[in-house]
Amino acid sequence: MIFGEVRVTAHSETEESSRTSRREISLVDSVIVSESKNILYGHRSDQLLNMDSHTFQEFQSELTCSICMNYFLDPVTIDCGHSFCRPCLWLCWDEAQSPRCCPECREIIDKAVFSTNIVLKKLASLARQATPRSDSSSGEQLCTAHREAQGTFCDAHKSLLCASCSDSPEQAVHSPSPVTWEAEECREKLLRKMDSLWKMTQEMQGNLNEEVSKSPSFLEYVTLRKSMIQGQYQMMHQFLFEEEQFQLVTLGRQAEEILQELRDSKIRMAQHREKLKEMYRELTEMCHKPDMELLQALEDVFERIELVQGQKPHPVNPELSSLHITGILDMLNHFRVNNGTIQGWANRYMSLSEEVRNMIFGDDGATEDPQSVESYAAWGVEAFTSGRHYWEVDVAKASNWVLGVCKDSMTSGNYEGERAFLLFSLKKNNHCSLSTNSPPVTHFVQRPQGRVGVFLDYDNATMSFYDVCRGSLICTFFSSPFTSPLKPFLCLSSP
Repeated sequence: MIFGEVRVTAHSETEESSRTSRREISLVDSVIVSESKNILYGHRSDQLLNMDSHTFQEFQSELTCSICMNYFLDPVTIDCGHSFCRPCLWLCWDEAQSPRCCPECREIIDKAVFSTNIVLKKLASLARQATPRSDSSSGEQLCTAHREAQGTFCDAHKSLLCASCSDSPEQAVHSPSPVTWEAEECREKLLRKMDSLWKMTQEMQGNLNEEVSKSPSFLEYVTLRKSMIQGQYQMMHQFLFEEEQFQLVTLGRQAEEILQELRDSKIRMAQHREKLKEMYRELTEMCHKPDMELLQALEDVFERIELVQGQKPHPVNPELSSLHITGILDMLNHFRVNNGTIQGWANRYMSLSEEVRNMIFGDDGATEDPQSVESYAAWGVEAFTSGRHYWEVDVAKASNWVLGVCKDSMTSGNYEGERAFLLFSLKKNNHCSLSTNSPPVTHFVQRPQGRVGVFLDYDNATMSFYDVCRGSLICTFFSSPFTSPLKPFLCLSSP
């Protein structure tokens, strides 16, 4: 049966008929609750069995899910007043293309999480146990030794017993229980497993959506990085042309490999999600099996559930290699600023408060113990108005850092592109990301572990950052002509 194909009212149902339907639901619920209290609390424990046929059929109807047409299984009552099995409702909404709505009255439902209707759950369990079952439908078997109906279940031996077997001395220590009791307890165990399966299914859907969204930005970045590398090699002599082509080919190959990993990851996540849903459907169907069939089908189901849950795929981290550029550092060292400028930083720094630190690094710079974090900002003494300038900063001990140039000290927390050209390195959940602010770009390359080189070409309005340890390019700014003096700027945050 396809979930969601249930009895529905026309979409044109009038508001008056909707209110009438709700009053009828409320009236029926009131009758059920009134009758249920005596049954649930033991005042009339044989009430279900003593009902006449018509009354019992009506009672069954009110305890039947309109989606699966079986007794309620972990029932929930949604905002419009209708009740359904939680598994049925989740699967129905998950497979529906339209916004969440009631499968019966089609009223739009905003809330997605509902508590179990305890009264309906207990009543459905009682009705399930009290419903007469024929031998063929219930799977009742005869004991081969005593030729009696097997109505009890021994949990220790996982076997069905007749009354005579249950009373035998060897079963005295095991306390066999009625089949209906054991079946209901088994359903509860399966429901708990189904709940964890569904949570993993929803989590996997979120991971899948996130994985799908990575490809467009990654493709855009690959195109951008090609232009960066080409720009770098235009600054170098013609004899480096072959190395430039080699790097572009390597980038293309790595990009294709990473894109293939992303595609494979999307497939794995989608397949794992389908496995989780298939297992969920299987357990749903198993819960609706007759008691005898349910108990006999439990041989390996829990092991298969654990196996599926343990096969969760991990997301891909798209990161390109930082390849060495021959002679780049030697060339840049020709433009290294004098030692006085570098040493002058020590005389022009300030410690940052937690508020300022969070303005610079955002939530990624936050910590549970702000007092354990040492953060400071510094800027150079000299302001550059022309020429080419290169300097290096050691960031090995900094968990988060910002490097670049700015017009002034920028202690106000304004780091817009018109005032600064900055490279950010932020660490979150043991994952480091590199980004720039002008334009805002995330860079899918390896994070430098030691010194970072900063090169400013004021006359050509470009600025580049380098991984000194690898001798490779991190990123390059291409700006409109600079019109104001620029000072070296850094901000470091260390735990």
